[in-house]
Amino acid sequence: MDELLFATPDNPVPDNHFTGFFEGRGGVKIRYAVFRSAAREAKGTVVLLQGRSEQIEKYFETINELTARGLWVATFDWRGQGGSGRMLGDPLRGHVVRFSDYEADLGQFLEQVVLPDTRLPFFIVAHSMGALVALSQAPELESRIDRMVLAAPFLALAGQVMSQRKITMIANTASLFQLGGRTFRKHPPAQPFEGNALSSDRRRFERNMAICNAFPDLTLGQPTARWLKESLSAIARVSRQEHLTRIRIPTLVLCPTLDPIVPRSTLNAFARKFRAGRLIEIDGARHELFSEADRYRAQAMAAIEAFIPGSQAEQTALGA
Repeated sequence: MDELLFATPDNPVPDNHFTGFFEGRGGVKIRYAVFRSAAREAKGTVVLLQGRSEQIEKYFETINELTARGLWVATFDWRGQGGSGRMLGDPLRGHVVRFSDYEADLGQFLEQVVLPDTRLPFFIVAHSMGALVALSQAPELESRIDRMVLAAPFLALAGQVMSQRKITMIANTASLFQLGGRTFRKHPPAQPFEGNALSSDRRRFERNMAICNAFPDLTLGQPTARWLKESLSAIARVSRQEHLTRIRIPTLVLCPTLDPIVPRSTLNAFARKFRAGRLIEIDGARHELFSEADRYRAQAMAAIEAFIPGSQAEQTALGA
């Protein structure tokens, strides 16, 4: 029995894997897992980068689909969440000191786990905050990563009581006065399915909630002021034209059109500036494409299959 991965009745741990910890920047313990494909000849390895407040267990279904298609999957929990080391005494506070800590941890994962222990070529599939980290680090990843798929990349913070500009100002001020570890709001109770921003699929939504209820040590609450400051600064930086022109990795951006967190208009404007990127809209989907209803999720998975590792099917799927 694997003691580092946790199953629930409707979310079993995928077979054929190995797990462990690597040391992130500053000695933080980072939990990782690598899932092998049963295919005789692997097509490569997907480096799967989760969003804020997520954990490896949430992606078991997606991991099974990718390995069934001949790909290995290597993934880890970001510092401060899931089964990785927490950053503050209150483990529910989502905190990071510097956004570059995330980038450094990704670099360590590639060096210590992916390069020596998985199969070439390497691809990134990233969701939300994970996609922001990938975009930030992409100019330095050209020699290692062949292609990237970014699902609902975290390039805006909409749907909040305050505007993104006001949140940025308050977060910067709080950090300046050594209050970066504070949260703006109390940790909310369990989110109901009705009216949620993440998924229109009740079964997958409740499956994800069951993981959190069964294993509360894997869960995360509100982000701190410092996390907001660092993340919003990263959004501003990666959205600049001078940064985007440095990215040469072919990239597919998946845009859920009913995402209340990262607006469709933001991703379309971003894609128009992104020479290495191509955008596909998933009409009617909400923020978490990999936890969405089949009619939306299947479109996202088909786009990934066409784009990674790259085939004639890609030309048809992308209309080239």
